[in-house]
Amino acid sequence: MTVGLARLTLFLPAAHSLKEKRMVLRRLKDRAQQKFNLAIAEVGENDLWQRALIGVAVLGTGRRFVESALDEVVRFIRDEAEVTNVEREIQSYNDALAENDLGFSNR
Repeated sequence: MTVGLARLTLFLPAAHSLKEKRMVLRRLKDRAQQKFNLAIAEVGENDLWQRALIGVAVLGTGRRFVESALDEVVRFIRDEAEVTNVEREIQSYNDALAENDLGFSNR
């Protein structure tokens, strides 16, 4: 199992109030979830009108798939909003380790 996380800082020049910012982010999050089947949420900069910090999580069976999915998501978000910073982290978990240490079982 591989988990990919991305944290994107957005600049939203058209937002002139928190209400406008929320509308832009809601539309962006809904479209990303529908297109990519991922988890996405606003994770910071909540009180600033024109800045947003969003977190994205992608889960897959292989590192290459997760990296590719994160690339597509970032590209999609760049088309919708001005992205000023992107941070990524990818973590792979060995199924045998998960089975032994976390109590998961394939049985």
